[in-house]
Amino acid sequence: MSERPNPILDPTGRGADPSPEPGAGVLAPRRPELTGLRIGVLENTKKNADLLLTEVARLLVDEHGAAGVTVARTKRQFAVPAPDELIEEYARGCDVVVTGVGDCGSCSASAVADGVLFERAGVPAAVICSDAFAATADTMAALRGATGYRYLTTPHPVAILEPDQVRDRAARLAGDVAALLTGAQR
Repeated sequence: MSERPNPILDPTGRGADPSPEPGAGVLAPRRPELTGLRIGVLENTKKNADLLLTEVARLLVDEHGAAGVTVARTKRQFAVPAPDELIEEYARGCDVVVTGVGDCGSCSASAVADGVLFERAGVPAAVICSDAFAATADTMAALRGATGYRYLTTPHPVAILEPDQVRDRAARLAGDVAALLTGAQR
């Protein structure tokens, strides 16, 4: 008799969507460039997440022509997906969203869950997780009916970096964030 592997549990407590709607894994429509688009930033209270995301957003404005940040919030419960009201606020107030930083297992999973929710609400999202938690992020995408969901990784950890190191990390990520939000190949 072979042993069955332990199932991977959804840390959000919601469980997998029993029957995702058709096209659930499809990304929100992309625009060919960020020029004039309103940016939303959702950070998760993890150390350095605010600085990293703020700096990425600044670079999207300075280097890619985005209009600016119109919605910026802190998600106080980093291990729980964003509530519907917050997703709706972003859908009304911005054209694209940058979120994360997944620097642990539960926050990486939650950041990806948020990205999928933004995409389903019609808002292209760029999720940033540290590379140590890619398996957790991939599992959450699958649980949300979005197997293969694309997100960005940055070397782990982010929390211990000094401010200049965080800004350098943001500079290395900004082009990839822009490409992910527009659907451009990099």
